[in-house]
Amino acid sequence: MGISALTPPPHPEEHHETLLEFPNNRLLIDLCGEFDRNLAQIEHQLGIHILRRGNHLALVGPAGARGTAAAVLQQLYGRLETGRAIDAGEIDGAIRMMGDAGVPAPVSIDEQLEMFSQGRIEIRTRKKQVEPRTEAQKAYVKNLFQHELAFGIGPAGTGKTYLAVAVGVTMLIGGHVDKIILSRPAVEAGERLGFLPGDMKEKVDPYMQPLYDALNDFLPSKQVEKLIAEKRIEIAPLAFMRGRTLANAFVVLDEAQNATTMQMKMFLTRLGEGSRMVVTGDRTQVDLPRGTASGLMDAERILDGIKGVSFNYFTAKDVVRHPLVARIIEAYDRDDGATG
Repeated sequence: MGISALTPPPHPEEHHETLLEFPNNRLLIDLCGEFDRNLAQIEHQLGIHILRRGNHLALVGPAGARGTAAAVLQQLYGRLETGRAIDAGEIDGAIRMMGDAGVPAPVSIDEQLEMFSQGRIEIRTRKKQVEPRTEAQKAYVKNLFQHELAFGIGPAGTGKTYLAVAVGVTMLIGGHVDKIILSRPAVEAGERLGFLPGDMKEKVDPYMQPLYDALNDFLPSKQVEKLIAEKRIEIAPLAFMRGRTLANAFVVLDEAQNATTMQMKMFLTRLGEGSRMVVTGDRTQVDLPRGTASGLMDAERILDGIKGVSFNYFTAKDVVRHPLVARIIEAYDRDDGATG
């Protein structure tokens, strides 16, 4: 009697499944692709099975792969919700961006706002979950999701740039934007920039370092390097924005008090379809030449009351660095009041 070939019993983990619901059937069809080819690509690359059940997708396989697949599918669905198509390259990029470990599925902007209405103010990034600590920070984060143009104004250490970059990262990994663009005026370099050693990137990188630091707090360093190489993350001086239209991007202008009025107007008019902009600055730390007006202060005056634009203000009470930083800021504020 011959010996029949037996299929090894599946690993217990392979019996587990994750069920995802997609309310819009038309978008679900686009998500699956013609003859379910998009699902087949995800199955092949992640080593799982995806079963279609009405407007649900059941993911069957190891927990890590299921977590990654769930995050990829949610990101791609979010992209479709914004009217952008997906293809094999987009799917491959989403999978590589997620890594192997699996992460909590990113949420849509509507879901994020629903969380806010329930009192849950949090931002999901690849490495950590960020929660604003003060009421001013909570209001700021809400406006970053609700408005196409948001200003964060206040002293150093209040989380203006940090929270903006966190929201940018969560919008990128959620498929709501295609890229993140971070910019600063390289005012300190001035005319001396040409005398510094190295190419242009090496000359300006020291001024951009706080932006790199924030990114590395939210994304693995190798992923940051890869996204920069693919130009899905750009970090550049403000002058490099001239002549561009920034579409489907999350754009942050940091240290905006050092932009002139003309530079600020140039930057704000780069806003393209599907993009969001955040402008952060500290009115007490203007490094522009004496007599040169700060574009940040002019923007406050000119854009006050404009629909779609929000302004959030921070004080020493919102400082989240060393407690001494808050006391230093308060001491300087008192001195300014006494001598003003």
